[in-house]
Amino acid sequence: MSLFRKQGSPSDETNSKSTLGLRINMFFFSTFVIFCVIIIRLAVLQFVEGPTLTEVETNRDTKNVPLAAIRGSILAAGGEKIAYSTPVQSLYITLTKEYTATKTDKDTSITDFTPEAKANVNKLAADLVDKFSQLGDPNEKKMTVEEVKDSLDLKFRKYNGYTPRRIKVGLSAKEVAYFMEHKDEYPGLEVVEENVRHYDKDTVAVQTVGYVKLFKNSNSLPIYQDVLNAMKEHPTAGLTYKDDEFVGFDGLELQYQRELRGQNGYQEISINPQNMAEKIEKVVPPIKGNDIWMTINKNVQLKTDQAIIDQLKWLHTHAVQGKTHPDAVTGYAVAMEVDTGNIVAMASIPDYDTNVWASGSMDTATYNEIEDYYQNGTITPNASGRSGHNFDSTVLMGSTVKPLSVLLGLNEGLFGTSDWYTDTGITYFGKAGHETRVRNASGHILGRMDPAEAIAQSSNVFMVDMVGKRLYNKYGSEGIKVWDKYMKEFGLGVFTGVDLPEEHRGVINYTNIEAAGSPQAALVYASFGQQGKYTALQLAQYASTLANKGERIKPHLVNKITDSTGKVVKTFGREVLNTVKMDDAYWNEVKRGMNSDVKVFDGFPYDFARKTGTSQQDYYSKGRKYTVDNGVFIAYAPRNKPKLAVAVVIPEGGFGSNSAAPVARKIFDAYDWEYGLNGVPKKSLQQNQAANTNK
Repeated sequence: MSLFRKQGSPSDETNSKSTLGLRINMFFFSTFVIFCVIIIRLAVLQFVEGPTLTEVETNRDTKNVPLAAIRGSILAAGGEKIAYSTPVQSLYITLTKEYTATKTDKDTSITDFTPEAKANVNKLAADLVDKFSQLGDPNEKKMTVEEVKDSLDLKFRKYNGYTPRRIKVGLSAKEVAYFMEHKDEYPGLEVVEENVRHYDKDTVAVQTVGYVKLFKNSNSLPIYQDVLNAMKEHPTAGLTYKDDEFVGFDGLELQYQRELRGQNGYQEISINPQNMAEKIEKVVPPIKGNDIWMTINKNVQLKTDQAIIDQLKWLHTHAVQGKTHPDAVTGYAVAMEVDTGNIVAMASIPDYDTNVWASGSMDTATYNEIEDYYQNGTITPNASGRSGHNFDSTVLMGSTVKPLSVLLGLNEGLFGTSDWYTDTGITYFGKAGHETRVRNASGHILGRMDPAEAIAQSSNVFMVDMVGKRLYNKYGSEGIKVWDKYMKEFGLGVFTGVDLPEEHRGVINYTNIEAAGSPQAALVYASFGQQGKYTALQLAQYASTLANKGERIKPHLVNKITDSTGKVVKTFGREVLNTVKMDDAYWNEVKRGMNSDVKVFDGFPYDFARKTGTSQQDYYSKGRKYTVDNGVFIAYAPRNKPKLAVAVVIPEGGFGSNSAAPVARKIFDAYDWEYGLNGVPKKSLQQNQAANTNK
């Protein structure tokens, strides 16, 4: 056996060196690849995923809590504040770990607040109640310890952990001073300026102005459903609504919600992994809402309201056509400028004090008291007043339709301006042997008349024979469409375009052939005003269209919008919705016919166009049918240079000349005093006379 190993050959040594080099190369190549992957991943994180990750991290670490803006005011035409907000100081607390620290029991696995946190909450509540009692308004209701603890929402049933809780609204000056001075003693406690909504105690056009409700109680309206969806999809801090901020829920408050609201500010709050607040990082102040200037004149509006109230009382105590009208308990009126479309008065009576909505909640007794009339009866029949036999605010037109009936007859060639008709007080329509009769009111026989006289004398039989029956003879059942076309061109059965929500189209009865009995019957009844129920605003627009010789003007309630500095940001002007072209001779004939005898206008200093109306409505009691009369009146003045159109409706008020016309007279007088039906305000003349007397 040899004592020496055999020495390796040169080829073995070469192979060993080659293997080692290959391994070294593989090591360096692998290292290079790894570094490349790392660099590429870092680049992706920084340039591709970086913004998204940053947003996620920001959202995880901070939250934006909105600060409500001061809501803009709603002012009358003269600048009087009808709806306005005043600043109040409220006490809020952002819950911190001192009040919300928890621990989990090892045996039961139940998580609860620590004894220290509970003690801090009890101490805070007791201390706050003590300070409220010492420093608060002595006349206000005193808060209890339990009420303070409830406002903290420690179980997060209402709010997220980081959302500030409102403890008290309307701090006194002493309370504000104390809590500002001792802020360090109350972790998370802050005094925040908010606003409270107020409405003019004179109750000026309350259903038109509308009211506000808390945002959290307003989800039934589409506008706020859209807001909630937008907040979920695009949570922009300044656009976020607070649950406890007030938003418009009806009337102009709702219609101009976006303009009045302004823009919320916000607090950026850092939060911990438990979703609780750490500190306030940034505060962006809110932007005050814009102010809305109404076209409604406060003085004309109040006189219109009072005119209706007085007239209803008068109807209860004074016999008309041999009887009083105790069931006339509602009334509606609209005054609209013919040349501008401005609504200067819009009255829905009964009305109420809108401040009942201002607290954000309402007791059942108060709501039960107003539920039948808190909405605007001049534009809707819903929750806008009920007469004695439960009639709503839309009634049949009665004879106020007759100017339009005559216009239609003239324009359709059914008769001419110089044609004569003999009124015998009664007429018939329908199949031979099954005729239905129609009489004039009170059975009057009016004798020989032309179209203008038929309007002035309010001849039912003229309208039946010369319009209803002839229109049917010309078009057959298609006459319904012809009638409907004219009605809508004058604003009856269509939206007026007014800047208010929830407007009603009216009730079109003449298309219900089954109820009428036949197409001819529908046209006959429509011709003298018994086949269409419309709102007071529609009647005012109709009267304005007559005054404008076929130009249907859009009514509007807002003249301009200004920002918090008073700068005008938007104005509203005259807008023509449609125009009805007819021969001037036809317009003149109708204008001459709008000359009803109305005693209450004796001494009125202007020649004016008017038409009284009395529509009949049935009700049932104990299985029997009864019929009552609704009072309707339309007019415009002056006759040849129209300035103001007025419509008044008094359900169950009896003849329009006795129930509705007296209200219209007072409206014209009020407008004449403020603006002048001839362009010269009567109040300025009196002021000038007084000034000259004192010289």
